[in-house]
Amino acid sequence: MSLIPSVFGRRSSIFDPSSLDLWDPFRDWPVSSSDETSQLAATRVDWKETPEAHVFKADVPGLKKEEVKVEVEEGNVLQISGERTREKEEKNDTWHRLERSSGKFLRRFRLPENAKMDQIKASMENGVLTVTVPKEEVKKPEVQAIEISG
Repeated sequence: MSLIPSVFGRRSSIFDPSSLDLWDPFRDWPVSSSDETSQLAATRVDWKETPEAHVFKADVPGLKKEEVKVEVEEGNVLQISGERTREKEEKNDTWHRLERSSGKFLRRFRLPENAKMDQIKASMENGVLTVTVPKEEVKKPEVQAIEISG
């Protein structure tokens, strides 16, 4: 039995010792977790810049490299996409929880001008996709000393 009264007509289970769920005040709102927008944003990506390259790391657990696409659009937009398929339901199965996300995902990143678009490399290991975009060397501006007369 919950110690917190009804919130939006629903009882909360935050203090219910038999539940591992945390209270979510937005749970009953019309936007559900299966909404396409939330699926697109569900794939987490880190982007770091090193002196040599831009490095993207995307969490894609349970996916094979054949299920993930890495593309360049419009000349400088890196696009990472794919699809997680839901496990087939058997007639006699009883699901107690269905928390893993499924569906299509898509992330896009506009790359800076110093990116070498023709040398992008991608690899996948232990559910992490790594995309490396080498950078062009920044040419130091040539400084010419001007003698001051007078």
